[in-house]
This record gives sequence, C-alpha cells and structure tokens, in this order.
Amino acid sequence: MKIQNYYEGMWERKIPQILFYIGLTIELVMVIIDKSRYINPIEGQLFRITFLFFACKLLSTKYSAKEWVCILLLETVAFISYRVCGKNDLIRLVTFVAACKGMDLKRVLRYTFYVTLLGCLAIILLAVTGIYGEMTSTQVFGHVGRDELDAARYYTGEPVYETRYTLGMGHPNALSCMFFMLVALGIYAWFERMKWYDYLFIMLLNIGVYALTDSRTGLLITSLFLAGACAVTYSKLLREKIFIYICGLLVFVLCIGFSVDAAVCAQRVRDLQWNDYFLGRHEDNRHIEILSKIDESLTGRIVSLTDSERNDGMIETWSAFSCPENMDYYFDMGWVKVFYRYGIVPGILYLVVHLILLWRLYKNRDACGLVLFTAFAVYTVIEAHLISVYLGRNYLLIIMGYYLLQTDRNSLGNISLKGV
Repeated sequence: MKIQNYYEGMWERKIPQILFYIGLTIELVMVIIDKSRYINPIEGQLFRITFLFFACKLLSTKYSAKEWVCILLLETVAFISYRVCGKNDLIRLVTFVAACKGMDLKRVLRYTFYVTLLGCLAIILLAVTGIYGEMTSTQVFGHVGRDELDAARYYTGEPVYETRYTLGMGHPNALSCMFFMLVALGIYAWFERMKWYDYLFIMLLNIGVYALTDSRTGLLITSLFLAGACAVTYSKLLREKIFIYICGLLVFVLCIGFSVDAAVCAQRVRDLQWNDYFLGRHEDNRHIEILSKIDESLTGRIVSLTDSERNDGMIETWSAFSCPENMDYYFDMGWVKVFYRYGIVPGILYLVVHLILLWRLYKNRDACGLVLFTAFAVYTVIEAHLISVYLGRNYLLIIMGYYLLQTDRNSLGNISLKGV
C-alpha cells in the first residue's frame, strides 16, 4: 500500500512538470521559428495552447494564501491590460512565471539551453547548405562615418550599403543576439563548473561572431557579461558582499532613467541633430547635446522614437494601460517598449518585480544571477529582444518564477551549488 501511494504521489508530481515542459518546448520552438525566415501561420493558436498548459500546471501546484493574492492581483492587472489593448501577452506572462514554482531551476534552464542551441544550429545548417534561409544580408546598417550616417538619416545623399552574415537569422543583430542569449543562459546554468579557460574560449567565439556580424552591441554586452561572470567565479568577496548587488541596483535604475529620459527628449534630440547637420549650430542645452552624442553611438535609437506620425514610443504615447494602436509598432529600445506597449501601470509593476528579484538574488548570494540580471537590464535599453510576445526569449522570467514563488528557502541558499 505504501509503495502504491509512493508511486501515485510521484506521478501526481510528475504530471504538472510534464505539462510545464510541453508548454515550454512549444514556446522555445516558436522563438526559433521567429528567428528563421519562416512565417508561423498558427502562432496565435500556439500561444493559446501554451497558456493552457501553463494554466494547468499552475492549478495543479500548491501556493500559499499570500502567493495566491499576488498571482490574482497580477492577473487582474493583466486582464485589464487585455481588455484595454486587446492583447493577452501579460496574462500569458503572469501565468508562465507562476507556473515555474516547484520546477528545478537549473534543469529547466539547461533544457531551455539545449532546445534553443539545437534550434539555432538547425537554422545555421539550413542556411549554410543553401536549403533554406540566407547566409548574408545587404542593407544600410548605420555603422558608418558621421557624414554618411547623417546623409542616410536625412536623405541628402546615397545611403551606404553593407553586407554582413546572418546565417539564416534574417539580420546580423539577430545572430549576435542569440549568441549572447545562449552564452548568458549556458554560463548561468553551468556556473558552478565554469573555469577561466571556458570564459577565454567563449570570448574567442564572441570575437568570431563580431567578425561575422559587426554588431558592436553584441560584442560589448557579451564581453561585459563574460568579464562579470568570470570575476564572481573567482572572487568570493564579490559573491558575498552587498556592494556588488547595490551596483547592480544602480545600473538597473540608470537604465530605466535613461530610457524614460530618451522617451521624453527624443524630438529635441532629433531637432538638435537636424540643426547641427543643416545649419551647423547647436540650439539646445548640454543635456540634449549629451543625449545626441549617445544617440549617435546607438545608431539613432533615440531619434527612431520620432520616426512615426504619432512619435510612437515617446512619452506622450504612453498611457496607464496602453491602447490597441501601440501593439504593432516596432522600435529597438526595450524599456521604452515596456511602457509604450503595455502601459505605465503594468510597466511599474514589472519593474517592481525586477527589484524584488534583485533582493532575492542578494539574499541567496546568487552572484551569477546578478550578472545576468544586470547584463539583461543594459541590453534591454537598446534592444527589445526580451520584451516580446515570445516567453521563451526571456530566461529571467523562469528565474523570477523560481525565486519569487519558492517556499523552501534552504534550497535557495544552495542554488549555485546544486547539480542536476
């Protein structure tokens, strides 16, 4: 009888995990499809299917009364967002994060790594063999001299075309982005096994990817992540002291502050650049001049917020719960996109959850998690990869679900030492 009860209990625990992995697998496959040239004709239906799997996992998992209150509160905000803007992204996101409770974090992340890596390799193989997808892309990328960039921006001269490798992923930045994501995910998942020569080898790969894509953003953010992860690997002082976590908090606040500032001042930056190029004079204060210089380094990402008739992305297009008109316009600045696409109220809650996660990272001395958190925060300033309808893009959501809904605090304290 005891044996029968044991196996029945084990099976009851396995069913929710199986449901979670099925939903996660579909989400990851959709990420791979999105990075390829193929257009997924049943994407909306698949989103509904994965939501059902995660919802079933949620309903079959035990939560405390406090956790249920938090989940229902966030689901209510997500539902209001859905009713206002017509998109159910936030409902799916909250359900996914809540469904992560009880899952083995490292095992889930390693599974995510393997599926994503195999998918990327499949895209590359198809492109290299000429079966499907393009090896290169020729277009105006913006990484040119100031005169050529201005000419392309203001249509006063011939734009400068460049050819870069995409290896089937449509854009060189997409290739560089997926390399960074796999590096960040892999190092976090196997952090306790990393050695200095592993970091050196990955850095050489990083340089190789840069040679193919000429993506300075990818090279820089991956290099910074590798340096940070290597530092906390060999420095117990950095892993244990609160100072490094405070630095992570400051970086996060600066990223949000800069993004909001860019959304406020984008039109003034554009006017300054126009006057500087055509009239040869500056007509604004030092603050806007600094933003203009930063925008040049970011290949016009701030000015891109003024490219539409409505100035989509600028702060005047933000509202409490967004609107249907904000659902389809695309730009690169990820933190701006959070508030533009989903609204100010959900955006603030999203930031609060990040701050709670940062606190949990400190309490559990998860230094590699801090490096991942900080790198993703910086990357999201200039790229919107993590702010997406595809839940499988943002690995931080899985970490959130584990930390914020984990009742066994002792197991959290040993997260960096556990194997799978």
